[in-house]
Amino acid sequence: MKKTSHSLLPSLLTLALLLGSTKADPHPLQDYCIADTSKPFYLNGAPCIDPKLSASSHFTTAALSKPGNTKATPYGFSVKVTNVTNLPGLNTMGLTMARVDLDPNGLVPLHSHPRASEVTICIKGSLLVGFVNTSNYVFTQLLRPGESFVFPRGLIHFLYNMETMDSALAVSGLSSQSPGTQIAAFAAFTSKPSMPDEVLKKSFQISNQDVTRIRRNLGG
Repeated sequence: MKKTSHSLLPSLLTLALLLGSTKADPHPLQDYCIADTSKPFYLNGAPCIDPKLSASSHFTTAALSKPGNTKATPYGFSVKVTNVTNLPGLNTMGLTMARVDLDPNGLVPLHSHPRASEVTICIKGSLLVGFVNTSNYVFTQLLRPGESFVFPRGLIHFLYNMETMDSALAVSGLSSQSPGTQIAAFAAFTSKPSMPDEVLKKSFQISNQDVTRIRRNLGG
């Protein structure tokens, strides 16, 4: 166990340095701004409570301590993230942490984060990861436990568990309090209202039957 902990240390330090050097959300104007989630308000972040009411509990969370439900999607994955509800001290800090669980051969399908870059550390399993740049060139890498990979902001990327018998686990850090996530397949085929069929047919060079079948398979 000690060997595993030491092997993760360089990756965790790399994650901290990369997140610390990225520019995303604006810097806070005070030491911290504990989110007041009892008062819904639409702005960049959440209103702050009185700093005098701050406590250590506002800066800690167990939200990522247990795996999510990988059966909730047809892809065999789950993602649990920190937010101002489960970690109020995160408000205005420009950071999000995520736990990614994948079933054997589970896939986090092609998706993007419009407001954040991402650093992913493989904790368990063998993960094939990659992204596509704006020249349509694909960068891929097979990650073993303790190894990391960076996904540039806004670019389409994926994570795939290469193991056929064992689950995989990864932890990601994102450079925004609200990175946003758009899964390409869902955006195209399960949007509300529906994307026009002619747009999908011409975009993907598929038939009416294909559009209907894909929508059905994705729950659209």
